[in-house]
Amino acid sequence: MPKYVIVGAGILGATTAYQLARNGADVIVVDRSDSGQATNAAAGIVSPWLSKRRNKAWYKLAKNGANIYPDIVADLARDGEENTGYAQVGAMYLHHIPEKLAEMEKRALERRNDAPEMGEVTRLNPEETKRKFPILADNYGAVYISGAARVNGRQMKRALLNGAKKHGASMIIGHAELLHESSRITGIKVNGNTIEADMVIACTGAWMHELLRPLKITFDVVPQKGQIMHVQLKHQNTHLWPVVKPPGAHYLLSFDDRIILGASREDGAGFDQNVTAGGINDILTEALKIAPDLRQSTILETRVGFRPFTPNSHPIIGPLPGYDGLLLANGLGATGITIGPYMGNELAKLALGNTLDIDLADYDVAHALR
Repeated sequence: MPKYVIVGAGILGATTAYQLARNGADVIVVDRSDSGQATNAAAGIVSPWLSKRRNKAWYKLAKNGANIYPDIVADLARDGEENTGYAQVGAMYLHHIPEKLAEMEKRALERRNDAPEMGEVTRLNPEETKRKFPILADNYGAVYISGAARVNGRQMKRALLNGAKKHGASMIIGHAELLHESSRITGIKVNGNTIEADMVIACTGAWMHELLRPLKITFDVVPQKGQIMHVQLKHQNTHLWPVVKPPGAHYLLSFDDRIILGASREDGAGFDQNVTAGGINDILTEALKIAPDLRQSTILETRVGFRPFTPNSHPIIGPLPGYDGLLLANGLGATGITIGPYMGNELAKLALGNTLDIDLADYDVAHALR
């Protein structure tokens, strides 16, 4: 039986491990448990359909990622993992200009022709909008997408890794170093031990260049720092409130008894894990514009994560050029929670030699090498 070593246990690596283990493969997952892992910080929004990005290759990953979630959640439930952090609560796209809402509604209805998983598309007036998310300002209408979902990244990752273990996978906490003979990757060294493998699968996100550096390869990935604030409102049952997407890059969503305010997008900050006054100011300024009642909320915590961005924000997946025995995927950026499970499925298929749903030429790994 072939042995697979997966380096990196974010949502991408965890899904890859789960799918390989479900197919009977011998799987070892190695992770450093670094602070700042994007999955652990993420308040995942699964609602890619109204994006204005023109990159068709990215949209295919995002659309299929949204579509595959219910199947993965069902598989995990059959394995006894029901606490996935996934809930289809819908999403409201806000605007106070009727013409902008009409444009969004039109785009949503057009996209639904190819994505019935979107569910119902409904135009909401300000009163209807506020009923669904009572702390919003009074002047926002919305386009509501019923099939949109939220995902707690930490819970989903934990469920996937638990599911993988139930199918025989094992987990090691430690720093993995690639082993190779000429152009063949033969395994890894971790915690002083050598683990031979038929295939190593690298899912190390913003830290990918560290893993590949001993091969004298420069992998072009940069971390984008994101700060995400968790707050709590007394006497409010927020559990089933929808995701809120105002104009711009910020958002609001609820998990359990808390509301998530996100998120800063800080380029050039490197791996600085500090919660900063500037980041908090950015988050609160935008959040209070659309939900002024949040002034009464209690701040619970602020998380920091590092989103991996490859050139032109373009995801990549496939074998490492010039080497045998190593597959990798990267560049999921700010949509990692949406794309990660689908890309992990494709990585597992690639490792097993099965037919893929995507064309690897659209996500060429060489695009991120220099």
